[in-house]
Amino acid sequence: MQTKLLIVDDELSARYALRRAFEGGYHVLEAGTVAEARERLDQDCPEVVLLDYSLPGEDGLSLLRDTAGVPEAPAIIMITAHGSERVAVEAMKAGAYDYLAKPYDLDELRLLVERAVERQQLRSEVRDLRERLAAEGRFGRMIGASAVMRELFITADRVAHADLPVLLLGESGTGKDLLAQEIHARSSRVHQRLVVLNCAALPETLVESELFGYERGAFTGATAARAGKFELAHGGTLFLDEIGDMAPATQAKILRVAESGTVERLGGGTVRQVNVRILAATNQDLPAAIREGRFRQDLYFRLAGVTLCLPPLRQRRDDVPLLIERFWEELRGKYKRKGPELTSDAILRLGEAPWPGNVRQLRNNVEKIFVLARGETVTRQDIEAAIEPEAEGSRCPKDILETKDYREARRRFEVAYLTCKLQEHGGNVTRTAATIGLERQSLQEKIRQLGISRT
Repeated sequence: MQTKLLIVDDELSARYALRRAFEGGYHVLEAGTVAEARERLDQDCPEVVLLDYSLPGEDGLSLLRDTAGVPEAPAIIMITAHGSERVAVEAMKAGAYDYLAKPYDLDELRLLVERAVERQQLRSEVRDLRERLAAEGRFGRMIGASAVMRELFITADRVAHADLPVLLLGESGTGKDLLAQEIHARSSRVHQRLVVLNCAALPETLVESELFGYERGAFTGATAARAGKFELAHGGTLFLDEIGDMAPATQAKILRVAESGTVERLGGGTVRQVNVRILAATNQDLPAAIREGRFRQDLYFRLAGVTLCLPPLRQRRDDVPLLIERFWEELRGKYKRKGPELTSDAILRLGEAPWPGNVRQLRNNVEKIFVLARGETVTRQDIEAAIEPEAEGSRCPKDILETKDYREARRRFEVAYLTCKLQEHGGNVTRTAATIGLERQSLQEKIRQLGISRT
């Protein structure tokens, strides 16, 4: 089906010339007044409008203002008289896709129309994605219209209503925490607590006291008894995030609690009954960790009643425009301002980046773009400046290569490299250190020395 192009001009000769120029590749419609144009818009729903400013009665700007804000509005290219820069500025502010001043170059106009059609097609794709999301691509605060995410949501919904332990696997930033929250929210335990412990965020010496609690005097500083996470989650759900980073000794104790349904506080002898559903998550390759002796196979079998794998963003690129639209709307609410508009090229450029930090990294970069944007639109060039080098992999930044002093260049490289690696692992020092071959303490000292932020 041909794209519908509406030409609005009161001069018959001008309409004839434009019709001859476009009728081969477009379904061309015509109107000589604003009133006729409104009828065409209502009846035929053209995708693109060539709108002359100077019309009898109502001018073209009036029609533009009435039309631009309507859902599924066409892309409007305003045709102005030579020297009418003020009108052109008003037209762009009112929502015109672009403008041309008479006398214009016909090839330039053809190119503008082609780009307007592409923009409309992209908008249509985004609308389709939104409709698919509303119908089948939403799981709590998680969204995804791709086939892999829809299948994940269907399985997670079924699992949520059971009382099985669930193991969530996926790279950092893929949304394992959000998935765990929604599984709890859809479960029969929703009226009880969801208790979360990030196993990688605490030193090994504190994980056990956090999990099992302690009695007064159990260790130096234990001035009062305290319930652990298992007790706090009684009747509800315990989410053990980054379970793959847990020490083998602690893994054995969790296995005992999971099998017996009882817990003992540190420094105490009282056995307490607990009824807890365990959700666990990791970004590590647990089968490999089992082979290497870093993770207990029996605990793996106990936790993996059902295993759900969250795909990295690079494997569901169809969801990127949808995620960007969601984040943009959330940011408008967060900062209480409309903010700039993202061009189609900007959205496409964001979709091209590899995003090793997945949805979390995309969300952080979209917020940075929103906050730092100065104009009324965000272009592909703005995106290029905002996402490089962190989202583009390990290319050495140009300013480092141009630094004359070796020590300063090395310092800048370390900052860029460690910042990138920390982002890939969601700011987790333990995982980052293991990945890059440093001791955890050494990496912490580097972070302190260089003043690096973990987020």
